[in-house]
Amino acid sequence: MSAKRILTIAGMAVAAVVVLVVLFTTWYTVDEGEQAVIITFGKADETVTDSGLKFKLPWPVQSVEKLSKETYSTSFGYNQDESGELISYDKETKMITGDEYIVIADLVVQWKITEPVKYLFNSENPRELLHDATAASIRSIIGSSPIDDALTDGKAEIEADTRDLLADLVERYDIGIAVQGVKLQDVELPNAEVRDAFTAVTDARETKSTKINQARKYENQKKNEAAGERDAVLSRAQGDKTARIEQASGDVAVFDKLYAEYSNNKEITRERLILETLEQVLPGANLYIMNDDGGTMKYLPLIPGTQPPQAPAQEDTEKKEGGEGNGQ
Repeated sequence: MSAKRILTIAGMAVAAVVVLVVLFTTWYTVDEGEQAVIITFGKADETVTDSGLKFKLPWPVQSVEKLSKETYSTSFGYNQDESGELISYDKETKMITGDEYIVIADLVVQWKITEPVKYLFNSENPRELLHDATAASIRSIIGSSPIDDALTDGKAEIEADTRDLLADLVERYDIGIAVQGVKLQDVELPNAEVRDAFTAVTDARETKSTKINQARKYENQKKNEAAGERDAVLSRAQGDKTARIEQASGDVAVFDKLYAEYSNNKEITRERLILETLEQVLPGANLYIMNDDGGTMKYLPLIPGTQPPQAPAQEDTEKKEGGEGNGQ
């Protein structure tokens, strides 16, 4: 075979390879959950977020890097091997609380790639950078929080503060990542002895809170009872005051009427007052009025249905009180 023929065959082979390369590298597909970056001679040129069949210049002029739009999860303090078994990293998760207790805390960070170009080119390993920022954030927040918050009802606040701090760090690093959330998985004490001691302290604190609440309840109950008794006394006093005022007003009205009658007829009114006073002082006695000269008696029975006896002729008394058959 001649050299010319060999060169022709080689040229055809190279042309075929070029055609195949051009044919297979000028188009690409972006799925619904993907985004792509077009790289022209090593420089990021365009970001494609729409799904579908796309075309570009053939390799090596342009290439495509595809990234997911989905939310990623990065664990801190543990990992899973290929069999699904959890592997913990105690050295990584041990940290000191604000009141100088040692705790073990692991968490999960959810994040998304929001700027693919920065994710690809602003950091050599953005995932490792995110992991280091997560470690710094959780240690900072735990280090300023008391152990009670870390182990009990303060976890939600710790998660929120860690998320805010981590988001701020990631934004400073400018690696095209947005933090979606932080979730604490486990926060616990390092060994059984420390856990038992902390449990005893927690139980004592809860007992103290219970006693304080009971004392406050008793205090409020006694205050309410005292307030009720005070209101009752004030109400009775107000009622007595009103009754006294009404009674005094009635007495004044009666006196005014008596005085008016007395002014019109002083003698008769005087005798009437004497009789009413005697009736009040001696309610069970029979009273008789005698004449002053011992003659014929004029009487006034104060009790209906009674008849006075004949008075002695020589008795010079004006009044006589009697019981059954005898006069006093």
